[in-house]
Amino acid sequence: MKWTFVLAMAIALAGFASASQAATPGLDQSGKPDLKSAGPIAFGPDGVLFVADPAGAAVFAIEVPKAKPVEGKAGEFKVAGVDAKVASLLGTTAGDILINDLAVQPGSSVAYLSVSRGKGPAGTPALVTVDSQGAVALVGLDKVNYAKVALSNAPEADAKDKRGNSLRNESITDLAYIDGRVLVAGLSNEEFASKLRAFRFPFGKEEDDTSIEIYHGAHGAFETRAPVRTFVPLIVAGEPQILAAYTCTPLVRFPLSDLKPGAKVRGTTIAELGNRNRPLDIVSYEKDGKTYLLIANSARGVMKVTTETIADQKGITEKVADKAGLAYETLEALKGVEHLDKLSPTQALLLVRTGDAVGLESIQLP
Repeated sequence: MKWTFVLAMAIALAGFASASQAATPGLDQSGKPDLKSAGPIAFGPDGVLFVADPAGAAVFAIEVPKAKPVEGKAGEFKVAGVDAKVASLLGTTAGDILINDLAVQPGSSVAYLSVSRGKGPAGTPALVTVDSQGAVALVGLDKVNYAKVALSNAPEADAKDKRGNSLRNESITDLAYIDGRVLVAGLSNEEFASKLRAFRFPFGKEEDDTSIEIYHGAHGAFETRAPVRTFVPLIVAGEPQILAAYTCTPLVRFPLSDLKPGAKVRGTTIAELGNRNRPLDIVSYEKDGKTYLLIANSARGVMKVTTETIADQKGITEKVADKAGLAYETLEALKGVEHLDKLSPTQALLLVRTGDAVGLESIQLP
């Protein structure tokens, strides 16, 4: 009788534990996600991290610990040598890893990094957390609650562009969670290759697939094959919009309402921010009653872009020599910024390369 009672209690407790650890709604699988790569990342509902897998042409929603409230000055970062710390955690050296993206968990002082251990197709994906005290931890993926959705028309795994670069790696260039949808920018295998895809979350079978076209002022031509490099949602004249930055460097807006299944949409090019440059990351923020963009770039530093005139900005439809459209200033004090995200309404978190080392540091939004 005693052992029967103990067994019954054990079963009951196990059932209670299982119920208390039930998966976040929308995460219908449990186990190890079959990630082939870890590219752009973004947070959705509390406890859900969206991870782009360009090599596998898929997006994963992965359950992570829910945010813990920030106390005192815990949100201030100054973490040097974060690449070496991550590499040590993964059993390798800093020169053998790539940090592909940064996302701050909303309401916390925890940064998530998507990482590749090893470079090229043989790289192994990993997710790592870093807190403001410099503690680095591996996100265990052996048994998690997750969901997966595949891209229906991604470039083939061996497809390459004219320069020999992998087109599959461009299948997902950025993503964001907006009002119950995961928006995914990248390339398809179609002639009208540049895409903005939308997936309802929880994931279903539906995929809203919009082909997008832009006028590239520096090139003096319409383009349908250049992928969005990074984008951010923004309200313009009361209407939800997507502001997308492209290589070399057009800034284009698309009304969210235009992104419909099967549609072909031409965006409005509202700025040319300078050629021979690749945008790396973008955030929007409010300060003193005005809205600004902060854009990290490969060759033109970090730009602070004013959006005061964005609703009235005429689209660029003729070739420009270098710059045109929205005004911006280059923040000369910010050097080597490779990724950025909002840490709080008044702070940004930067992934900064100085020489051969990479660090994390927070700043007051300018």
